[in-house]
Amino acid sequence: MINPEKVFVIAELSANHNNDLNLAKKTIDAIAESGADAVKVQTYTADSLTLNVDNEHFGPRKDGLWKGKTLYELFTEGSLPYEWHPELKKYSESLGLIFFSSPFDREGVDFLELLNVGLYKIASPEITDIPLISYVASKGKPMIMSTGLASLADIQLAVDTCRKEGNNDITLLKCTSEYPATPDMANLLTIPNLKETFNVKVGLSDHSFGSTVPVVAVSLGATVVEKHFVLNREKGGIDAAFSMEPHEFKHMVSSVKDAKDALGSVSYNLTDRNKNRRRSIFIYKDVKKNDKISIENVKCIRPGNGLHPMYYNEIINKKFSQDLKAGTPLSWELLC
Repeated sequence: MINPEKVFVIAELSANHNNDLNLAKKTIDAIAESGADAVKVQTYTADSLTLNVDNEHFGPRKDGLWKGKTLYELFTEGSLPYEWHPELKKYSESLGLIFFSSPFDREGVDFLELLNVGLYKIASPEITDIPLISYVASKGKPMIMSTGLASLADIQLAVDTCRKEGNNDITLLKCTSEYPATPDMANLLTIPNLKETFNVKVGLSDHSFGSTVPVVAVSLGATVVEKHFVLNREKGGIDAAFSMEPHEFKHMVSSVKDAKDALGSVSYNLTDRNKNRRRSIFIYKDVKKNDKISIENVKCIRPGNGLHPMYYNEIINKKFSQDLKAGTPLSWELLC
């Protein structure tokens, strides 16, 4: 499903549905038109993520994008109703998109299994929820895990947990869990290190503006790119502030796929056409048989149809084997 030879682009619907099923469908329409490969949702209820308690741990946030809201209020507002999932999955697939989700508890996983989703995503805050990771991995589907809130030891434990369940189809996403994030927070050199350290596929979950960070990530080996998607930032949504609008996302998709194509493979081969665009040794002016070759009658010029310039000093003072016109490419057969 995730081909490391290509870039797998995920549009994150997240909470940008604004509890409006028609808006969710319109957003999925735009996601398909943008060139994304998949649409990802989040499968949770507020009770699967937090407690409805007003104390220092669960009270209103004091700063940041969601200042003034409790976690319970935030997750209640942002949750995608379970009853929408089957319809949105069918709708997404009718448009050629892969539909999958991030589950946040066993009940969510069981529900998604009934829908027969093809892969799973573990969100950054859940990277330490080893029981959840173990249960998801046991389903035998490809695992994508964000590492935005993980130490090296946390990542190792999560990867080991998947492999203990016999699940080796793992993609780790470099993620900066700031909303929005700035390019200087990205630390994209982590991407090749993740690949080398854990012997997994790698990618990016990005909360920055624009396409620069995804393009650089692909140039460093990312084969998965995930970005939040919104129809219109001005119309709001919990995640709207760090989400891409359709025209921006379409540009990003084109850019990262161009970046992947540009990587190509290690190659020093030259086409015959390119070889002929280089310099070679040509007869510079008319010569007679037995004339000596000198700097006066041969020259290294374009195109590359003559003798390689590396032989220039070697042929000086040799003789021509026949009369030759200016513009003749020099070859060993023309020497005596």
